[in-house]
Amino acid sequence: MKKKMVVLKAFLIITISLVYGSCNHANTSKITSAENKEIYTCSMHPQVIEHDPGRCPICGMNLVKRENAAREISQADLSSLLQPVNSTVLSAVPVTTMQMNKQKLQIKALGTVEYDTRYMRTISAWVSGRIDHLYIRYRFESVHAGEKIMDIYSPELLTAQQDLLFLLKNDPGNASLINAANEKLLLLGMHQRQIQNLITNGDAKPDITLYSPYSGHIHEAGGLTNSPGPVTMPSETPQLAIKEGMYVNKGQPVFQVNDMNHVWITLNLFPTDNSMVKVGTPVTITSETEAGKKINAKINFIEPFYRDNSNTLTARVYFDNSDIMIPVGSQVTATVDISTSLNNWLPETAVLTLGLNKVVFVKEGKVFKVQQVTTGITENSLIEISGGLSAKDSVAANAQFLVDSEGFIKVKK
Repeated sequence: MKKKMVVLKAFLIITISLVYGSCNHANTSKITSAENKEIYTCSMHPQVIEHDPGRCPICGMNLVKRENAAREISQADLSSLLQPVNSTVLSAVPVTTMQMNKQKLQIKALGTVEYDTRYMRTISAWVSGRIDHLYIRYRFESVHAGEKIMDIYSPELLTAQQDLLFLLKNDPGNASLINAANEKLLLLGMHQRQIQNLITNGDAKPDITLYSPYSGHIHEAGGLTNSPGPVTMPSETPQLAIKEGMYVNKGQPVFQVNDMNHVWITLNLFPTDNSMVKVGTPVTITSETEAGKKINAKINFIEPFYRDNSNTLTARVYFDNSDIMIPVGSQVTATVDISTSLNNWLPETAVLTLGLNKVVFVKEGKVFKVQQVTTGITENSLIEISGGLSAKDSVAANAQFLVDSEGFIKVKK
């Protein structure tokens, strides 16, 4: 009897061992099969995991194959898994490296048409006297060279006329004195045809008409409103401060003439763009008054200072306005074409902004570690990397995937 019991127990132990071994082998096979099975995920929604190709149920994008993701994570050593999550992340997202190339950039800028101060001219009083009549009364009136601007009574001019007539009558053979008297009248503002009429008629006039030597738009000048800098545009057309009956002194500036054929455009450049814009940089300008016409020009000058109450630098573009005649004060838009030097670039999505700092996730073995980088400009979905990475570093192509919404990233100092 005892012998039968021993045999029965041995049979039961062998049976249980065989069944357990078979189950364990089956489970191991299932785990191995699960590890080797392909995984598909959405590049925009990594929480979507599928074992067959298809589309993302959230955004509809095609799912991409994630190679050996489970194996990489499962094979990570314990020391990697125990790293703090605010500086080290365990993941299998796609990686990228810096690419060195040149980028063609287009900077948009706004600007205003202004008078070119290099072509501003001043009409001064050639003689002291009283203004008896003004032919120009308002600012911005146009004037052409040779047109009348004022009639002035001047005792000095009257005396100079009488001296010439006296010489012609009493000493007509004294050519040197006659030429000197003639030259004096020219210097006092008389026109040569006025002198000829004086000689022909023999009648000195106390009032003489003065003519403009320049063409352009009339503004005030001199001690009346002597303010350097760009001409400001008023809300209405004001009268000139100078009036009939006023006395002027010899050499006193009376009018300022601005040439409409020569203007410049001031473009506002932000400091981040100013480092790339140089004198000679090509620019294409479109005016609000001539939307169908494009002006191809270049940057001629960059002001080395900030204007009052402005956080932008001002660049000037000189151009000939004689054909288009864009009104001064018009708003323009400009496209500045820039070609960068050879620089390192990363996809914009690879860089994460943390206030004043910018970081990337550098892959080291099976994990990603936070690395602070120095960046430059951003263009065409690329961002310039000027420091913090080497050409061999692999970084997460989309840094946002590695950020915990309830955590924070710690940057090493």
